[in-house]
Amino acid sequence: MAGYAARALALKKTRLGEADLIVTFLASDGRQLRAVAKGARKTTSRFGARLEPFSVVDLMLAEGRTLDIVTEAQTVRRHNALCADLDRLSAGSVVLDFADKVSVECQSEARLFELAITALDVIETAPVDALPVLIAAFLLKGMAMLGYRPALSACAACGRQLSDAGAWRFSLEAGGVVCAGCVSEGLATTRVSADAVQALSALLWARLAEVDVLDLCPSSVAECLSLVRSFVAYHVPARMKALEMYGAGMS
Repeated sequence: MAGYAARALALKKTRLGEADLIVTFLASDGRQLRAVAKGARKTTSRFGARLEPFSVVDLMLAEGRTLDIVTEAQTVRRHNALCADLDRLSAGSVVLDFADKVSVECQSEARLFELAITALDVIETAPVDALPVLIAAFLLKGMAMLGYRPALSACAACGRQLSDAGAWRFSLEAGGVVCAGCVSEGLATTRVSADAVQALSALLWARLAEVDVLDLCPSSVAECLSLVRSFVAYHVPARMKALEMYGAGMS
């Protein structure tokens, strides 16, 4: 069988038979990669423990008929701190869930891998109270990467510049804030505060490592996270249980 190498982030694992695993990875080029790890559930496995979710690994794989087969796995980074703390685990699980749901086999998006790894690195060391804003920023950047950057300064429906911040409303369908004229035409919207719009814009442009020093008020963070959760759910055609659970914990 032909073989190849890949660096990848382990996203999830599924039992196969009595001793094997199917592991879903996000490869460094942004493709989703699913492969069989034979005997990985045995205590004598050479690499079973290296394929845990959150682990970044260098893989050697052999091409199979339906799924490729993991033949070697060397740990690059484990992100152990995520599994040792419930708050960090919950936040990190959102990152893995998002990467799993939006990545596609045979479709490259290297920025997605870089964004996910950076998010996990930051979540490991950031103050716990900064995790909600980090998740909001990660999701915003991820959606922008996929072509769903929310419009925050001009009407998402007609392009008109917005001046009355107090009257801003957000449309999931249109993909951003909308003007009063478009609202009056029957476009479904939800009210959004000026502070939240400013916070969303700041999160879009800030580096993830700098998000926790933006000094956003807790109410704006909560509003941003709620809005981003709805935005992701509307545009990504897959249920993200980790995000649902994390968002519920913030309400």
